[in-house]
Amino acid sequence: MTGNPLNKYFRQPAIHMELPSQGRWWRPGSIEMPATKKIPVSPLTAKDEILLRTPDALLNGVSVVEAIQSCCPAIKDAWAIPNIDVDALLIGIRIASYSNIMDVDTSCRHCGHENRHGIDLGERLGHISCPNFDKTLKVNNLVIKFKPMSYFAVNREDSYAFNEEKLLQTVSNSDLSEKEKIEKMSEYARKMLESSMLSLSLQTDFVQLEDGVKVTELEFIKEFYNNIEGDKLRTVQQHLNDLYIEIKPPDVAVICEACGKNYQFPLDFDFSSFFARGF
Repeated sequence: MTGNPLNKYFRQPAIHMELPSQGRWWRPGSIEMPATKKIPVSPLTAKDEILLRTPDALLNGVSVVEAIQSCCPAIKDAWAIPNIDVDALLIGIRIASYSNIMDVDTSCRHCGHENRHGIDLGERLGHISCPNFDKTLKVNNLVIKFKPMSYFAVNREDSYAFNEEKLLQTVSNSDLSEKEKIEKMSEYARKMLESSMLSLSLQTDFVQLEDGVKVTELEFIKEFYNNIEGDKLRTVQQHLNDLYIEIKPPDVAVICEACGKNYQFPLDFDFSSFFARGF
């Protein structure tokens, strides 16, 4: 016997989806983009489902990476996924695994009644788009162009912020003196500022000088952000925020089954419940 006779019963791709990035900003070798530009997506295995409900694996990003690589064989290194593609891929995986419809419980903002609504994830997927990173910003006669961060960088920043926040809470509730608490809190503020500068630098494609030379080195860009005027830095941060706000999916509009009034709510993804069967 040369192969497993059961392989014809293995899961098969259930949908094919386009990525918001269209394959841009992926590190070479991290994806094999089909000629159609559509990624085949297969359902989750039982192992994938268990991993996606494991708190530690969710926190360090391993469960998301392994689930994506399991369901999307075209993706060879999910750590390299541009952050703009992550939610779209996870929605695609859920659709392939269960269905287009996901039940969501919300509380009516008018009467407080608890409603359960079936949300069409296919429609939601259609609202996810890519920021216009070709829109540059001019600061001090310099031209700044941006790009998405990789999932690895985003997860690292989120994990760092989570751990630092836990440490800050521990310090606040400790028996340290007020002076020691202030020192610890100052250290926390300094580290979070450094993290913010790194995040901004990782999202900068290049800074172009007046003579046309493009500076792409991460350490030079980070040093630049650490040494420009505060109002200029805030301009850069606001420009980047605006790029993402422009493509933010609209809130979900529903009708309360009790009072009949319309209300809206944002659809946020808690991955541990997002992939729970029957959620």
